[in-house]
Amino acid sequence: MNKNKKFYVYIILTVNNKLYCGYTDNVQKRYELHKEGKAAKFTRANKPFKLVMVKEFNSKSEALKEEARIKKLTRIQKEKLIDLNFNAGLYC
Repeated sequence: MNKNKKFYVYIILTVNNKLYCGYTDNVQKRYELHKEGKAAKFTRANKPFKLVMVKEFNSKSEALKEEARIKKLTRIQKEKLIDLNFNAGLYC
């Protein structure tokens, strides 16, 4: 396995103002799949509007843990996380 491979946790804002969190090893490719309706049931029903946050990790395990943590947050907590990451330069 490639030790330099990066993994990412991302949040998408949908056209109906919902937030979707996921993980991937290729953000652009995964986002395109979401836009095409081929990535997740949630984003087939809730069309993506904008990628609002991306965080990079050195392992799949770290990314999956962060994804699980984010999915447990309230909407307000997710919005604060997005704002914090925007201010840290981790916004798309």
